Amino acid sequence: MPDYTEEHARAGINTKLPALETWPNQFPGYIITTRFPEYSSVCPKTGLPDFGTITIQYMPKKDCIELKALKMYLLAYRSLGIFYENAVNKMLRDIVAAIKPEWCVVRGEFTPRGGLTTSVFARWPSVARKGVEAVDLSRSRVKALTRL
Repeated sequence: MPDYTEEHARAGINTKLPALETWPNQFPGYIITTRFPEYSSVCPKTGLPDFGTITIQYMPKKDCIELKALKMYLLAYRSLGIFYENAVNKMLRDIVAAIKPEWCVVRGEFTPRGGLTTSVFARWPSVARKGVEAVDLSRSRVKALTRL
């Protein structure tokens, strides 16, 4: 669409948000899943609100995300102009920078707009080409997928 500019596309990506505080993990080999059903942000082009549910799933190494800090971080998106595809990827980038997990997945499931429902799924480390390990958030379990 010609009315969308590079400025719209980059909006909010590098905005400084509240710090994601952490605490020292005491156990190896488990998965943490956090759902935030009250996500909202603002479309950088139209100024209209976007709503959805954010699900964050990760396997901690040395640190875990402190939940109150995570809540304040996610609430900061309410007044931020950012496309929700970028918001999900920014969340993933910020979480990985804060806790350096074994792996992390952020999924955004957004309410319908114009009759379309959108889900955005971002994973770290990024998906390999031959063999893929993916996280199925709908069932909260890890499963391996392989290409033939």
